[in-house]
Amino acid sequence: MTLQEKLDAFKADFEAGKPPYNVPPSVIATMHRATAELIASNAAGLALKAADKAPAFILNDPDDRPISSVSLLTNGPLVLSFYRGVWCPYCNMELQALQESLASFQDLGASVVAISPQNSVNSRKSVRQNALDFPILSDAHNDVAAAFGLRFALPDYLVALYKSLKNDLPNFNGDNSWTLPMPARYVIGQDGTILYAEVNPDYTRRPEPSDMLPALRRALQKNSNAV
Repeated sequence: MTLQEKLDAFKADFEAGKPPYNVPPSVIATMHRATAELIASNAAGLALKAADKAPAFILNDPDDRPISSVSLLTNGPLVLSFYRGVWCPYCNMELQALQESLASFQDLGASVVAISPQNSVNSRKSVRQNALDFPILSDAHNDVAAAFGLRFALPDYLVALYKSLKNDLPNFNGDNSWTLPMPARYVIGQDGTILYAEVNPDYTRRPEPSDMLPALRRALQKNSNAV
C-alpha cells in the first residue's frame, strides 16, 4: 500500500467510529470544519515554495543537541518534514514511510530530519515508537514553521475540542500558544534553494516519499556536473 492508501484506510475506520476509536460524529464534524476553514484561508498559498530560499535554522534533537541546517547542507541536500506531533496518527504513519525510504534518500546523498513543535521528551517517544533512524527536531513555538509560512493558530472551537479529548498541546509542546504547523515536505538544495515543496492544510493528505526522488536526483546530477 502507498502511504496515502494507508492514511485513507485509517481515516475511514476512524471516521466510521470503529473500535477502538469510537469517535462520535460531532467530533468528526468539528475536525472537518477546521480543515475546511484552513483550506479556505489560503494559508498554504503563503508558504514557501520551490525556488524560494529556505531559512536557516538551529534546533535541538531529542537529546537536546543543536542541529544546524547549514551544517547538514554541507553534506548534501536536505529532506525536511514538518509534522504535528506524536499524538497525530497520520504524522506517525508519515514518519514510518520516510523511515522505509531512508536508504533511497541516503543513496542520493540526502539527510532527513523531521520538525515538530513538541518537546524533546515527546520527540524521543516519536523516534522510539516509529523506530526512526533520523532525528526529530523541536521547534519551540513553531518559530521555524512560521519562517516557512506553515504556522497557524487553532480556532477556539478546535481548542475546546482538543481539551475535551485530553489532547493537551501545551503539555506536548511546552507552549501555551495552541499553534501547529501545516504538514509540509521540502527538499532543500545545498545552496539553500527549495527544490521541492508540498504543503497541505488537510492533515490527512501527505505526499509519497518517492515524490521527492526526482528533485534529489536532479540535485545529485547538478553537483556531479559542478565537480
